[in-house]
Amino acid sequence: MLWQALRRFGQKLVRRRTLEPGMAETRLTRCLNTLDLVALGVGSTLGAGVYVLAGEVAKDKAGPSIVICFLVAALSSVLAGLCYAEFGARVPRSGSAYLYSYVTVGELWAFTTGWNLILSYVIGTASVARAWSSAFDNLIGNHISQTLQGSISLHVPHILAEYPDFFAMGLVLLLTGLLALGASESALVTKVFTGMNLLVLGFVIVSGFIKGDLHNWKLTQDDYELAMPGSNDTYSLGPLGSGGFVPFGFEGILRGTATCFYAFVGFDCIATTGEEAQNPQRSIPMGIVISLFICFLAYFGVSSALTLMMPYYQLQPESPLPEAFLHIGWAPARYVVAVGSLCALSTSLLGSMFPMPRVIYAMAEDGLLFRVLARIHTSTHTPIVATVASGIIAAFMAFLFELTDLVDLMSIGTLLAYSLVAICVLILRYQPDQEIKNGEEEVELQGDKIPEAKKLTLQGLFCPFDSSPTQLTGRVVYICSSLLALLLTVLCLVLVQWPIPLLSGDTVQIAVVVLLLVLIAGITGVIWRQPQSSTSLHFKVPALPLLPLVSIFVNIYLMMQMTAGTWARFGVWMLIGFAIYFGYGIQHSLEEVKSDQPPLKSRTKTEDLDLSSPCAHSI
Repeated sequence: MLWQALRRFGQKLVRRRTLEPGMAETRLTRCLNTLDLVALGVGSTLGAGVYVLAGEVAKDKAGPSIVICFLVAALSSVLAGLCYAEFGARVPRSGSAYLYSYVTVGELWAFTTGWNLILSYVIGTASVARAWSSAFDNLIGNHISQTLQGSISLHVPHILAEYPDFFAMGLVLLLTGLLALGASESALVTKVFTGMNLLVLGFVIVSGFIKGDLHNWKLTQDDYELAMPGSNDTYSLGPLGSGGFVPFGFEGILRGTATCFYAFVGFDCIATTGEEAQNPQRSIPMGIVISLFICFLAYFGVSSALTLMMPYYQLQPESPLPEAFLHIGWAPARYVVAVGSLCALSTSLLGSMFPMPRVIYAMAEDGLLFRVLARIHTSTHTPIVATVASGIIAAFMAFLFELTDLVDLMSIGTLLAYSLVAICVLILRYQPDQEIKNGEEEVELQGDKIPEAKKLTLQGLFCPFDSSPTQLTGRVVYICSSLLALLLTVLCLVLVQWPIPLLSGDTVQIAVVVLLLVLIAGITGVIWRQPQSSTSLHFKVPALPLLPLVSIFVNIYLMMQMTAGTWARFGVWMLIGFAIYFGYGIQHSLEEVKSDQPPLKSRTKTEDLDLSSPCAHSI
């Protein structure tokens, strides 16, 4: 009796979202075209970091080889982007990584993903709003901060900010109102600000190539010594390193790449537009790939221009571009840079706020969050309650809280989502063409379709009997993918926690790493030998299973770099989420409601995940 109860409880945790006929229908308005999605992706990804990050990485980590850092980081981000693009072609619904996890690995992982995405978007919105307020305050001579610090001081270290930021709160509430008006209005504002941002960045790049000097990529000790007497503030001149194009060596490129990777975070907001894009199965893949390419060109161009305009060791990490223009004698150009920075912050803020209510709406519609959050405004066709609620919470956080210690939580949520989407792509590509089902329905249908169960043999692992996916080969890939995720986590833990013994040639550590690599290679070989689905999609990730596995490794490795304090805060957030899930979501889940209803004949018909494929119309 106890065993049966535990088994039923376990089945609830791993039950998967069934995609039924009519999934392409939506209560939202399909009004966004491919250009809107590209503008949203570029605006969200190409934030104010492009005006600051290049200087920080070039000065202390990579020097002129920052261009290589951005190239490697872009390639790593593209791996995750391709996985999102395939799912965008498969599932034309809101929810992004949350929904992708739900239809593939089950309800508990889906809730975990969605809950962390909400945290990422809330913290992202609040932190960008404060950055916007700070940038504007800086332009007008810091009058706002000085006035508020003198009259209202709340500073509690690591909890409350130095002063309540009324400007940031008002900005978030204003954009919440804009989002409530409709997706097309938000997209129009995003396109305007993104266009202005790209024009400013184009000006920076052209200026750098006109006024730049290639000698700044070949600096020597003599150049550094000549620069020293010319500055009264010699401590601000960072170390030269070894000079040349790669002054801090290969290790500097690796450290710079890890930092630059986060510059490409944000494109996933495109995946939340599945119910508002006019042609999501085509527009979402194109939007993701094009936006990542534009962002790479911008980062690559700005970092090249910056390191050509002035020596990397003279860069000011807080304001590299204004200092660079001052260095070449174009001081008034700093006002152009300031305008571009505010435009970038505006699009980044909209990019954080746009997907947040859509993930909340998708979870509420599935019953995992409170149903009231799924209400749609009858006139604007936007998730009005989710939009207002999330906007108020983000405005409150921007108003009062010190967000510096919480920013790393954004990274954990985003990297976890990237990893799960990559695993889901890996699993789904090797499943049979019929829809993934859950629980008792799956067993029932298997009984109808497979007259004789095939036994798994060692030969069958590497030389499957079928040329197309079956329930057996699909289950093999599911188990192998789970084992790979575990082994990659252990490998990243070893690489991060014990790097010195590995570099010094410790036999035990090297043996452990080699053993893990052999196991990973073997299991990857098993997945590679399984037959793939032939379902026609607008976009498919190439080179399976290699590309998703590399993406998973990069994401987990970066997650392992987080501090113990960040993981502790992550644990607290997850405890709050699990209290909501086990107290409300597991009982009110749409899949729970379906399981309580008597089975209907029509429910035995299934639909392929690609709703536009010929398979869907042959049912």
